[in-house]
Amino acid sequence: MIAAVLVSDFDYELPPDRIAKHSVEPRDAARLFVLDRSTGATTHATVADLPQFLAPGDLLVSNDTRVMPWRLRGSRGSGGAVECLLVRVEGTSGEALLKPSKKLREGDLLRMEHGALSLRLERALGGGRWQLTLLAPDGNVDAVLERCGRAPLPPYVERDDEEDVAKDRERYQTVFARVPGAIAAPTAGLHFTPRLLQQLAERGVELASVTLHVGEGTFASLRTDVVEQHRMHSEVFELPPTTAAAIAAAKARGNRVVAIGTTSCRTLETCARDDGTVQPGRGASDLFLYPGARFRCIDALFTNFRLPKSTLVMLVAAFAGRERILAAYHEAVERGYRFFSFGDAMLIL
Repeated sequence: MIAAVLVSDFDYELPPDRIAKHSVEPRDAARLFVLDRSTGATTHATVADLPQFLAPGDLLVSNDTRVMPWRLRGSRGSGGAVECLLVRVEGTSGEALLKPSKKLREGDLLRMEHGALSLRLERALGGGRWQLTLLAPDGNVDAVLERCGRAPLPPYVERDDEEDVAKDRERYQTVFARVPGAIAAPTAGLHFTPRLLQQLAERGVELASVTLHVGEGTFASLRTDVVEQHRMHSEVFELPPTTAAAIAAAKARGNRVVAIGTTSCRTLETCARDDGTVQPGRGASDLFLYPGARFRCIDALFTNFRLPKSTLVMLVAAFAGRERILAAYHEAVERGYRFFSFGDAMLIL
């Protein structure tokens, strides 16, 4: 009988001071931990050095989703503070994660961003999620969100009431961002700059894109002790014919397909055929990659350092091996690498 894969198998110790609260500037000045998954050998560089680890003809695949400014701060009628992360908006109807949520009741009216927008709570959906109506003074909800909304930063990135909203919104968006729809950034892409893209092009490295709109599942913790029992949230993706053709061409000439981030990886592997090429199209993916999974398309992965016991650390462990990843993470901690969304990067070859 094969032993179950446990969530606890993907835990690791991380001192709080290793969690990056702000990004480095310029973006490609972040450190780069390079791991050879076949030997376990490690190299230490910066993201700006990425071209030297790739060969002419290699293909980088980015996620071009654009993050929506759907995080809001405001207050309840009693004056107590409340924070909102919208996860769906359709006209004046929406759904949101609210905190704190214990004292909220159906019919409550929340005043957000100094009255720029109000939220009327219609129905509790469980787990701090609410169905609600969005009320803008001029009726243009989208315009208010675009003007007043905040970057949907992860919970571990703390900001006080004096946060620089404009800076965070700019910094929590990748250089690839084009198609609106994500409620969290595909954070591996945050390291890229126009200068780095130019250097990669001069090296002969090609670039293609997919779209995967990062959803609320990125914030969800696993509620099971056994990995196989977890069910991923579904996320909308699109893989265009031009990207499918670029992947087929790279494979035919013997070059590598390098996914920029776990979201690009999941999209490619969702659409992958047994010969390593991909089927273009659009749909929704709930693909869960954990040790034992077969990777049919990608040959290398550029990623951030992922949270302990998360589905994302399980994905990188599936690609490189659990023991190799945990050893690499331990080395990264010892060497002072910065972790998570605004932290340093890893290239797994």
